[in-house]
Amino acid sequence: MFGRPKPIKIRVVGRTDQGKTRDHNEDNFLVADLTRKDASPPTAEREYELGERGLLLAVCDGMGGAAAGELASEMATDTIYKQLLQSWLEESEVTGQRFAARLKEAVETANREIHNYAKAHPENRGMGTTATIAGVLGDHLYLAQVGDSRAYLVRGGEAHQITKDQSLMQRLVEAGELTEEEAAHSERRNIILQALGPDPKIKVDLTHQELRRGDLLVLCSDGLSGQVKKEEIAREAATGDLPRATERLVSLANERGGPDNITVVIARFDGDGVRSVAGADEVGHQVYPLIDTEASTDPVPVYRGSKPPVPSKPPPTARWGGRGERLALLGVAVLAIGIVGWQFVRGKPSNTATPALPAASTPADPALVILDRLADSVTNAVRGYGSSEQQFAAHRIDCPRLAEDFGQVDALWVSYNLGKRRAGPLDATRQSRDRTLDASVDSVGRDFDRSGCPRP
Repeated sequence: MFGRPKPIKIRVVGRTDQGKTRDHNEDNFLVADLTRKDASPPTAEREYELGERGLLLAVCDGMGGAAAGELASEMATDTIYKQLLQSWLEESEVTGQRFAARLKEAVETANREIHNYAKAHPENRGMGTTATIAGVLGDHLYLAQVGDSRAYLVRGGEAHQITKDQSLMQRLVEAGELTEEEAAHSERRNIILQALGPDPKIKVDLTHQELRRGDLLVLCSDGLSGQVKKEEIAREAATGDLPRATERLVSLANERGGPDNITVVIARFDGDGVRSVAGADEVGHQVYPLIDTEASTDPVPVYRGSKPPVPSKPPPTARWGGRGERLALLGVAVLAIGIVGWQFVRGKPSNTATPALPAASTPADPALVILDRLADSVTNAVRGYGSSEQQFAAHRIDCPRLAEDFGQVDALWVSYNLGKRRAGPLDATRQSRDRTLDASVDSVGRDFDRSGCPRP
């Protein structure tokens, strides 16, 4: 006789805040009991007894300007929940494999819904949202990730990031081009490579984690993770007072400027159905492999950006902030990763070029050939930006157009520097050219912010 499964108790609290600089909140979070079909928000701490069909938690951080970002994040949470009610609750095979597949499917469905809505409503063109989705089934956690909102697991007082940011900086860290500390302080840390909505197809990062008694799951938008260190997140979450922890974490982000919307959801796992911590337990980013046809994800087309609605008169203090910059730079940022800079410039003849380098008597080093092409592209992009500045001054183009040209310079400069590291020591001529390029790129955008509008 099997008897009832051992109980798993999950205490959850969520909080979202506008922050100090945004004029509205584009974040959304969700906590839903899938067994009982209950998605009422836990405004205060709430305890769930985990049912057969599990618990769903989500944080989505919208983007797109005006109310489009807020709409995108709300559509994402609503669609994912409704899709799971339709597909997962009708699933006859209640296993982790099927749950993970349905979770991924729900995120892909949300992407299509947002993408199709934006196509049908041009005023919301470019709308999108990150999605960090956690599903709890038994003593296992399944995560579906798109964008750069995060999930941390706090165990033994230490926070472990169990999602990977789909961002330019994460790629550069993985390539060994930047340290995590350098990436955390980079001006380009807000450039993401995927979001729900901008493209018809996405690649969902599907991972899993086995839970232990006393574990704490923290989901948050980058309005929190960008201002509060993971050690501080662990310290606050581990106090056991979850409402106080969420309040304190939001306060810390606001005390440090609150430059973005701030959202955090904390869940604590207890009960006899969750095993105690053992010394060999592994915590981290662990890919969950799907089987059969569920294992494949179609290639993701490069998102080349879309202009936000053009204001009738460029406001002198207009800002996109981190989120607008992300989508403006998205396409060129993807192409700027690693040595694929060769693909970015291949077949594009230069109208003008940097001073010719002396011809080598021996076959050219491929890394140097790539570097020289990238240098030409950077030079042309800087000149293109200068031309755009003149057109802006003459009222022939708008702020977003200037921002696109700014983004091209920025991304090509990243690609050039990656190529420079791989090319090794430069000869005297290339060193001189490098100094000239550095000065010209540094001059770009001195009088304009990253939305392309004049600095206040």
